[in-house]
Amino acid sequence: MGMTMTQKILAAHAGLDKVEAGQLIEADLDLVLGNDITSPVAIREMEKMKVQGVFDKDKIALVPDHFVPNKDIKSAEHCRCVREFAYRHQITNYFEVGEMGIEHALLPEKGLTVAGDVIIGADSHTCTYGALGAFSTGVGSTDMAAGMATGKAWFKVPAGIRFNLVGKPSEWVSGKDVILHIIGMIGVDGALYKSMEFVGEGIRNLSMDDRFTIANMAIEAGGKNGIFPVDDTAIAYMKEHSAREYKIYEADEDAVYEEEYTIDLSTLRPTIAFPHLPENTRTIDEVREDVRIDQVVIGSCTNGRLDDLRIAARVLEGRHVAKGIRCIIIPATQAIYMQAMEEGLLKIFIEAGAVVSTPSCGPCLGGYMGILAKGERCVSTTNRNFVGRMGHVDSEVYLASPAVAAASAVAGKISCPCRL
Repeated sequence: MGMTMTQKILAAHAGLDKVEAGQLIEADLDLVLGNDITSPVAIREMEKMKVQGVFDKDKIALVPDHFVPNKDIKSAEHCRCVREFAYRHQITNYFEVGEMGIEHALLPEKGLTVAGDVIIGADSHTCTYGALGAFSTGVGSTDMAAGMATGKAWFKVPAGIRFNLVGKPSEWVSGKDVILHIIGMIGVDGALYKSMEFVGEGIRNLSMDDRFTIANMAIEAGGKNGIFPVDDTAIAYMKEHSAREYKIYEADEDAVYEEEYTIDLSTLRPTIAFPHLPENTRTIDEVREDVRIDQVVIGSCTNGRLDDLRIAARVLEGRHVAKGIRCIIIPATQAIYMQAMEEGLLKIFIEAGAVVSTPSCGPCLGGYMGILAKGERCVSTTNRNFVGRMGHVDSEVYLASPAVAAASAVAGKISCPCRL
């Protein structure tokens, strides 16, 4: 009985020839990640452990991004805690305001995540790096502390679910629509503690930005991780961004999967997750009533990358945000912000009546820069639409792609570029 791609990576990092689903292992770590919310807790836990320093200053990344630039005194204190820890331990990959970005967009861009890695992060969307063929997963702050101290972590080896992607997406259908379709199909617990492994000839029709989006939201289906095979597109990305060596792992032909699904990308339509769960999906064709909105957010670790901004600009160019609609656009990193500026995308956004923010998680988790009042509705390219996620418990968040979000900003209601 063979191993899945995820199982092979974990076996190698545990120094084992073979692992099976459900097996408990201790694995070596290639990277430990924390942000301004989770790192202070981990730092305090490390102090309790009375360890002398970190296991490897080059294999820890600290990225203040949730309430940065600081929104209040408490967030400033959290960031100071992280900053002082980084300086004290000479952490190589500490990214302050001016060079920071949203962690899950920044780390691949900086070349810190490559194929074959085992990565843990004290943030649930650490599963993003599976787009490059790494095993990456979110953990709690105490596990982050242990990881920073020892360079190791315990895992229960996950069983796998195989998603065979075929065909080519039609216009205005992106990675966000693919993963929303999958979550709508299997539910928010459909992949609970499973490895979501994406395969098939349809992957060649997905950009790296599409793949990052899909892997990012594996957790929204309950997945332990999401992972893609390492093809020419992934290799080209790693060669452009990283000087690190990578290692390609492939699933055995006789690997065992608990479930298998085939998804024809050519049949998918722009998809929206209605409140209050990512599984509550409808295609744009199923939205027949007018769903009036108050705000649009385009950004986050899910959809703040360059492809996302280009698509939004394509929709907004020559058009204007509807009267009374707040449209907030957040490039995910400084490099993305700069490239968008050089391409003239920011000019398009501002002329269309949108505002452009410095890189930050901001409104995604109801942090700041876009909090919703009672009864308000927002179309957002973020990853969660739970009750109260972006503000008041009586507000509503509708998850969508950048194309749908931009079109909705223009229409003042949930819409699609095909309807403008």
